[in-house]
Amino acid sequence: MTDAAAPVAHPASAWAPLQRPVFRAVWLASVASNIGTWMHDASAAWMMTSLSPSPLMVALMQTATSLPFFLLAIPAGALADVVDRRRILIAAQTVMMLAAAALGLLTLAHLTGPWVLLGITFVLGIGGAMTAPAWQAVTPELVPRPELPAAIALGGMAVNVARAVGPALGGLLVAALGPGWVFLANAVSFLTILGVLALRYRSAPDGEPLGEDIFGAMRAGVRYVRYASPFRTVLIRSSAFILPASGLWALLPIVARHTLGLDAVGYGALLGCLGVGAIAAAIALPRLRRMVPLERLLVAATLGFAASAVFLGGVRLAPLVAVALLGGGFAWLTVMSSITTAAQQAVPAWVRARALAVSLLVIQGGLAFGSLLWGTVATHASVPVALFAAAATLVASLAITRTHPLTAVEGLDLRPTRHWQEPVLHAEPQPTDGPVLVTVDYHVEPGDEDAFAAAMADLCRVRRRDGAFEWRLFRDTADPVHWVETFLVDSWAEHMRQHHRVTQADRAVEDRAYAFNRGGRPVVRHLIAHREA
Repeated sequence: MTDAAAPVAHPASAWAPLQRPVFRAVWLASVASNIGTWMHDASAAWMMTSLSPSPLMVALMQTATSLPFFLLAIPAGALADVVDRRRILIAAQTVMMLAAAALGLLTLAHLTGPWVLLGITFVLGIGGAMTAPAWQAVTPELVPRPELPAAIALGGMAVNVARAVGPALGGLLVAALGPGWVFLANAVSFLTILGVLALRYRSAPDGEPLGEDIFGAMRAGVRYVRYASPFRTVLIRSSAFILPASGLWALLPIVARHTLGLDAVGYGALLGCLGVGAIAAAIALPRLRRMVPLERLLVAATLGFAASAVFLGGVRLAPLVAVALLGGGFAWLTVMSSITTAAQQAVPAWVRARALAVSLLVIQGGLAFGSLLWGTVATHASVPVALFAAAATLVASLAITRTHPLTAVEGLDLRPTRHWQEPVLHAEPQPTDGPVLVTVDYHVEPGDEDAFAAAMADLCRVRRRDGAFEWRLFRDTADPVHWVETFLVDSWAEHMRQHHRVTQADRAVEDRAYAFNRGGRPVVRHLIAHREA
């Protein structure tokens, strides 16, 4: 079991989550593993510049890493919500360890060509895609909600400590021993995560009364995202930033090698500058969030990252590029930490991994297709043109902040209420019986019809999001004050899950609609489809 309920002396501190033993163990293990991953990634990208001079092939390294997230995010998220997350994480990390070891051995044997490198990178991406939804869903199990932004920033710091150390260390090892040994070192680094998962972490229960099958869980996750307006806001903001921001990440190896004339160590140092900037952001963000409104902070960070892309495309002095990348790392973590925190805060526990998987799909899909886009532009025009275009697109993306503010998810109370009364049963239905028709009778005073209909439109989204595949509102032709809400759910088991999915925020929506009913709470009935013999 986790220690999320343990007291913390200074909950506002950026370091408070590290006072929790399980979170601290997971965090330290992730730092060690991420150092191995960044050593590997930097060495692999650099190796591709030696195997193929094409900017498109180099950019495809990012695509090979990110595309599996786009293909597997939804099933991986559903699996993480219906299967023990610990088992998923152990299996995925083991596959990644074996793939890194295989690449190391093939490279030492001089058998790694461009397509072998891309293929094994794709396998590592598959492991990462299976890991990421479960891993992100673990964080809220380890810390209480007030510490979640700090925990997410620390998670970003873990990545960026590794980004600061790993590429430079990888560059030194490539220069001294060759990339094969770097890939083998990455394989060994997975043992830190595997050890913590085996000895310290235990998955927390999700509170669902009846287990879901994988396909039903996938449908439920997609349905939730479709009707959850705050979470869709997070997805829109993610895609608006990631697609243009991917240009810097995709083209940095080309600029380092062919424009700045750096070796593997110099390229690692540039990646390290991004990491150092991100570490600074993780330390400063708790105070910045208290001093600066969130949307202003995100606008400034987006402009800062765009400026870094412009410097990368237009400056030929490595020290100036390094300084610009420090600012880019600060801006990157500021935006990504805010988006990740908003995504975590916008979803309840029962669908957390599935929803976060969709968020990762948007992020990694944006990185994959953005890398392909900017790599193609660089191939047919030039690398500076591609970076300037990416920066201009970033600036243009700020127009969306007015219509889709991330502050829309702040203050959502997604604790389950368990306030729905259990249905009156003549006989206990089977879990697979259905579909289930639920009817709710209302008597609405004349003159309140329009306000009632508007409140019911909000309630419709809640019903559909939590399990209904059909929803209707009817008015009685014989009695104009009589209205009937109906919704259909696939099965009795799914309706029982619906009872457990209602949150405090949902209850507020429901109470607004129910307040129009004359005489208190409306009458609810449950009907199950008759099975023909």
